[in-house]
Parts: sequence; C-alpha cells; structure tokens
Amino acid sequence: MSNRIGTLQRKTAETDIKVTVNLDGTGQANVKTGNGVLDHFIAQLARHGSIDIDLAAKGDYLITGWHHTTEDAAICLGRALREAIGDGVGIRRMGHALVPLDEALAQVAVDFSGRGYGVVELGISDGRVGDLPGDLIRHFLQTLAVEARITLHAKVLTGVNAHHRAEATFKALARALSDAVTLDPRRAGQAPSTKGTISG
Repeated sequence: MSNRIGTLQRKTAETDIKVTVNLDGTGQANVKTGNGVLDHFIAQLARHGSIDIDLAAKGDYLITGWHHTTEDAAICLGRALREAIGDGVGIRRMGHALVPLDEALAQVAVDFSGRGYGVVELGISDGRVGDLPGDLIRHFLQTLAVEARITLHAKVLTGVNAHHRAEATFKALARALSDAVTLDPRRAGQAPSTKGTISG
C-alpha cells in the first residue's frame, strides 16, 4: 500500500485549519495552532508514532478561549487520519501501549474499527496544562477518536503532574496508532475484519 496520506482544509466562522497526515512518515511535525502546549502534544503523536503531521490553525482564541481551536484541530486531524487509512487493507488494525513519563504512567488502546468512540480518563479535567484547560485535552482526544472513526481507550494509571499525565497519554496514543496502522504482510490485500470492511 502506498500514498497513505490524508489532507483536509476546513474553514468556519471560528477557525481556519489545514492539515496533512502521512502514515508512512518519519515522525516530522510542523504544528502551529497558536497554543504551545497543544502544538507540543500533537508533535508527540508525530514523533512517537512515526507519522508526519503538518497542521496550521487560525482560531478565535483571543475572543473565546481555546475551545474552538482545540476542538476543530481534533476534527481536522481525525478526518485526515481517516482519509490516510482509507480501507485499511493490510493493517494490523489494533494497537496498544503503556508509556511512562517520570511519575506518570498512561495506557492507551486503539482499534481502527470504523466506529468512533473515545473513553478518556486523564485525571486532569479540573486543572490546566500551561494555558490549556485540562478538560480540553480530554475533549481533543475524544473528538479525534470520533472523527478518525477509531475506538480509543486512554487511561492514566498513576501520576501527579498534569503535564506529565497528558504527555504520557499522547505518547502512548502515538505508539498505539503506529502499531495499529503498521502493514502486516500476512494480511496483504485483506481488510482487517470478518465483515470485510472497517468503513463502519
């Protein structure tokens, strides 16, 4: 399978976002959302997932805060990821990872099932990571799962520092995604489902 690339441009009254995802990249990230913490976490998906991500976002955050920009970045990234995976022929489909970051330990499992669903337990909903509200990090991950049409379970098992909890989760998600989209030579030409499709 070649050219596993997804590209999307979406403009609304609240945001203007362009994103390209290359599943067969080398972990390069060029992310500019206006929020350094969000940029940092999306860059973790690229680096540790060996997925190239180019994402530029302009939003109304100076007026309304970070909700619209964060949510719409997740929508666009999820849709581009879904486009890149296409019919998923030959992929492993499922992946999981357990990743530590100092005192934090995050567990993530994903399934390119065609059914978008996210269960995210970070333990930082009431706090902040930099200038990004903790609950927006949960919302970003759930929105990404829905728009990419993947099943996502993410849970921080232990941790004190909110940044560590969030970053360990993004790194674990990256590793799980990398595992799930890897081509399995034993499944060449086959959809990874007894239904014959992962389109939903």
